[in-house]
Amino acid sequence: MKTAARRHFSNYLLELVLIIVALIFLVPFYFLFVNSLKTFGDLLTNAASWPASFEWSNYTRAWNITKFPTAFTNSLIITVFSNILLALFSAMAAYQMVRRDIKFNRILFTLYVAAMVIPFQSIMIPLVKVTSSIGLSDSIPGLIVCYLGFGIPLSVFLFHGFIKSIPLEIEEAATVDGSNVYGVFIRVVLPLLKPMFVTVIILNTLWIWNDYLLPSLILQSPQLRTIPIATFAFFGQYTKQWDLALPALVLGILPVIVFFLSMQKYIVEGITAGAVKG
Repeated sequence: MKTAARRHFSNYLLELVLIIVALIFLVPFYFLFVNSLKTFGDLLTNAASWPASFEWSNYTRAWNITKFPTAFTNSLIITVFSNILLALFSAMAAYQMVRRDIKFNRILFTLYVAAMVIPFQSIMIPLVKVTSSIGLSDSIPGLIVCYLGFGIPLSVFLFHGFIKSIPLEIEEAATVDGSNVYGVFIRVVLPLLKPMFVTVIILNTLWIWNDYLLPSLILQSPQLRTIPIATFAFFGQYTKQWDLALPALVLGILPVIVFFLSMQKYIVEGITAGAVKG
């Protein structure tokens, strides 16, 4: 009885700790949403208080100033196409490396893993020069190509570990039935990669949607601005329009939060499965 009581007490204590941790992580969202509904004066006076009056006009002004529909469309196009290409190319590359275990593929995989630790700041200037010289600067397709270059190493690493957990006998049976290597990958392997596809898409969406530095280097035209770049317009050298920047931040993070909450159950499943034989 004492052991059972201790176990129940430990479970309740653990749940209490997790609730406290969750509340701590939700505090920044509270400040963000509450202060987005205040006037600039109220925001500076007491940032932690509840709004004396809800200034919903802040959202209207932020929507108009940032040209949110255009920025949202640009961010959506960049995120969707980058994710599709990253997932497909990484899955095919990882499958080739795992199933053809030759020296060249092992060296190539090592280079992919090594590329994950290269700081982005160390290659910013060469990146700008290269994209300008080959005509990729100030264009959404050029930015998507850059995301492919920076995102493929991690995506290949995740797919590589997951494909190792797929029994080779399944593919051999499909080969005996008459499928070629492309048919085996599309009809057999690709459906089994669904958890990892979702995991890679979620991780890359959180990165690409919220990224500011790379779009600011590649995109110069106002009509090509993404949401982070459009939001940065409220922060000048001498003034910071917090009463407009905070509503713009809420509008910007709301779609990705909804997407993440609807897909988060696949993250643990995909990463755990990829680590079985990784």
